[in-house]
Amino acid sequence: MRRLRSILLEQRGSLFEWVPVCMAIGIGVYFLLRFEPSETQLWAVAGAAIGLLFCARWLGEAFRPLIIAVVIVASGFLLAAHRAHDVASPVMSWRYYGPVEGRVVNLDRSSSDALRVTLDQVVLERVPPHRTPERVRISLHGDQSFSVAPAPGLRVMTTAHISPPGGPVEPGGFDFQRHAWFGQLGGVGYSRVPLLAIAPAEEDRWELAIFRIRMAIGARMLEVLPGDVGGFAVAVTTGARSAISQEALDDLRASNLAHLLAISGLHMGLLTGFVFALLRVSIALIPPLALRVPGRKVAAGGALIVASGYLALSGGNVATERAFIMVAVALTAVLLNRRAISLRAVAIAAVIVLLLRPEALLGPGFQMSFAATTALVAVFGYMRDHRIGMGPNWAKPVVAVLISSGVAGLATSPIGAAHFNAISHYGLIANLTSVPMMGTVVIPAAVLALILAPLGLDWIGLWIMGVGLRWILEVGSFVAGLDGARSFVHGPGVAVLPMIALGFLWLCLWQGRTRLVGVVPVLAAFWLWVIADRPVGLIAENGTLVGVMTAEGRALSKARGAGFIARNWLENDGEMTDQPTAAARWPETRSAALPGGVQLTHLSGKKAVSSFVGCRAGQIIVANQPLPSGAADCILLDPDRLERMGAVAIHERQGAVHLVSTRDRTGDRLWTPWYRQAQRQ
Repeated sequence: MRRLRSILLEQRGSLFEWVPVCMAIGIGVYFLLRFEPSETQLWAVAGAAIGLLFCARWLGEAFRPLIIAVVIVASGFLLAAHRAHDVASPVMSWRYYGPVEGRVVNLDRSSSDALRVTLDQVVLERVPPHRTPERVRISLHGDQSFSVAPAPGLRVMTTAHISPPGGPVEPGGFDFQRHAWFGQLGGVGYSRVPLLAIAPAEEDRWELAIFRIRMAIGARMLEVLPGDVGGFAVAVTTGARSAISQEALDDLRASNLAHLLAISGLHMGLLTGFVFALLRVSIALIPPLALRVPGRKVAAGGALIVASGYLALSGGNVATERAFIMVAVALTAVLLNRRAISLRAVAIAAVIVLLLRPEALLGPGFQMSFAATTALVAVFGYMRDHRIGMGPNWAKPVVAVLISSGVAGLATSPIGAAHFNAISHYGLIANLTSVPMMGTVVIPAAVLALILAPLGLDWIGLWIMGVGLRWILEVGSFVAGLDGARSFVHGPGVAVLPMIALGFLWLCLWQGRTRLVGVVPVLAAFWLWVIADRPVGLIAENGTLVGVMTAEGRALSKARGAGFIARNWLENDGEMTDQPTAAARWPETRSAALPGGVQLTHLSGKKAVSSFVGCRAGQIIVANQPLPSGAADCILLDPDRLERMGAVAIHERQGAVHLVSTRDRTGDRLWTPWYRQAQRQ
């Protein structure tokens, strides 16, 4: 006990850094539950937390933080629950086809490169307001040449197919239903009918005014810098990626340069650093001003103003919010004569982001952003405290970039591999040849374009900006074309990332030699990742696609259709195969063999379903059309049954097959259709 007490006392002065960690644990527990906590249960958690807080006063100084940590965990749990209920809005439970009216609030592109329009103030024919979604997102297909150009705040109308947000493509996969719930997106669909403008854009809302400014800046950049270079410029300036081609995006992802598209800590840091240096040097060059004005603080204030404008211009995603908060904390520290960069500043940023958006914890943007920042601050802080130099002055910039790229890459690669199932093998080379170009050419040129814009000379800065961005795109294309540039890995289990995160944070935040204990969960997590087995069978939630694991890889029942589901299954398997190749592995008959002598049969289309006359025990029949109930002794899975289950995974357990549905994994939560069905009943 005495040894434990001394270890705990050793942590004094570094306990605040654990506040966001404890909050994240509580938030994670809420999202891992397979049931929705009742109001009584939430009040019980709150009461227990308050009781523990009062009890903490009776403990000694060493053990009191442990009780406070439990209270913070409970607070994170309650915060996530409050947020989930606070954003509640109607979600469609049926498929709709008909006229759709609404106001344009966002524009982006789908993975198939179709323009997508997000509408609020939605009106659907014969749908009462209390059942109408807060927002719907519509992909525009077909001939849109006669369509009105969607603009922020413009009220439009079209005819569209709209459905409820889809669930995970397999149990344990990315949960779009949960993502849509927190975005108040109650329906998604598509339209082949041109958009019609029915009311002019609103002028009285500042959010829409900023949206219009973003669109205008993007249009101007595309006018000066056409093609992918202009699309890249728009992405790093306004956060909109709709103007860059899928080919360029794939090259950037394969070369581990896709992070340059996201307005995150790198861009915010480079911009504010450049503005800070520019203002400070400008003040120093004017002796009367330098003698009367605190140049360092004025530069910090100016950089903070620029950072605020950049946040508004970027659309305010999680990575940008995190970057702005980090920069704001650092610049405020400069104004207060405190240390600007520290793990405490990172912790403050994490607490603020989690307070505003607790659901951000589950996204790769939050995880990768804070992993990279925490690792960089910890490593450079260690080097500073132990006086580890970076060589002669002329080599320091190169060494700093090398260390930064290596540390950030190591910290984020497990997260990227877990979410995107891909590892870039030449990412360090690509970043070493691209990140300096972003800092020395692209960002200063963007500031120059902003300064010259009132004079109509912004094209000078944009042209210089284009030179740097063209270099980055060419580096991405070259690296992506190298043999073995990217490999794929299968998806990890649900416990892997939390174990890696906790072990990594223990190494960074814990004081003393016992910090090395953090290596244990990290190694254990990678071991669990390596030995994890993929399902021997997968069934789409609407019965449109079936996949079976074979010796050559995943065999798919269809060469076309359900492409998004097929691509995700193959990526989760760690395969680089396309859907037609995987479909060629499927037996010529409709049935594929599973362990234990089980036959998995896929009936696709009305003709195949109409020919179904029955089956025997030991068969699983999947159909994309309704099947007669009680027709056989086998397992029947058609759209009606799958609607109550979601996507299904088939696992092998001791020579027998075991079915796990999405509902088994997610349970009945606010964002799942099963919970809402129970509430209606």
